[in-house]
Amino acid sequence: MTTAPAALPGPVGRWVAGARPRTLAAAAVPVVVGTAVGWWQRSGSAAGAGVVHGSIVWWRAGCALVVALALQVGTNYANDYSDGVRGTDHGRVGPLRLVASGAADARTVKLAAFACFGVAGACGLVLAAVSSWWLVAVGVACVAAGWLYTGGPKPYGYLGLGELFVFVFFGVVATAGSAYVQSGTFALWWASVPVGLLATALLEANNLRDVAGDQAAGKRTLAVRVGPLWARWLYVGSIVAAGAGVVGVGLVRPWALLALVALVLAVRPAMTVLDGADGRELLPVLAATARVQVVAGVLLALGILL
Repeated sequence: MTTAPAALPGPVGRWVAGARPRTLAAAAVPVVVGTAVGWWQRSGSAAGAGVVHGSIVWWRAGCALVVALALQVGTNYANDYSDGVRGTDHGRVGPLRLVASGAADARTVKLAAFACFGVAGACGLVLAAVSSWWLVAVGVACVAAGWLYTGGPKPYGYLGLGELFVFVFFGVVATAGSAYVQSGTFALWWASVPVGLLATALLEANNLRDVAGDQAAGKRTLAVRVGPLWARWLYVGSIVAAGAGVVGVGLVRPWALLALVALVLAVRPAMTVLDGADGRELLPVLAATARVQVVAGVLLALGILL
């Protein structure tokens, strides 16, 4: 365990910092986009059998948002716990690590992770009860993915599979699932693709920032496996592919092309990455990528609604 910093946040502030608030956009954006898709489905011929046409069912959207945010925070705490007890977070650049810094003991952080997963599970059961019970299996898979990212005997984050799982769960599953609880169908499911790719870009920027420390600690993320040069192109490629995904949505909902405006915000962080920034130099890139994700998500949702 590393020595605690000279000035840790207060009792509440350290838990807020440990939850990594800047990552919450990755959880909220798919719910916003998926809910917009669900509204379009409810309002047109794409709506599923038994679904009443009309406006958004706001309480379902609210439950979906709680599920997504609780899973994200739970995953962050689980990551903090698992990396902390493994010693992987020693000297880590970026947000406060509760276990590695000594700000909280490992057992408490682990319990906090399970509490968040419990909140997500409770809200998920409500949504399953009013839509389809097979969503319970999806929820179990989401919790397992959150825990096994850095937990368990063979964490997939250490095997270079983090980007794939982020694309699947914070892209396809979260977006399509949010649409399904609104409308009971998976029409326009490919709106989840740009959402997932932007979440992947955010993770790639994070892993590129930590590549030296992860390599030293034996954490074989995709950035470590392919090397910094290819990791930089993976970041840029994810953003470019997200733009292509927006075009795909625009073929059905033309106003969705508004989301391409957000990609202008990605030019500067992409150039910073390609220019060879590393370590702390990539912290502004993470913040900028989160902004791109939020703006793109809002404009994509707006375009689908229009």
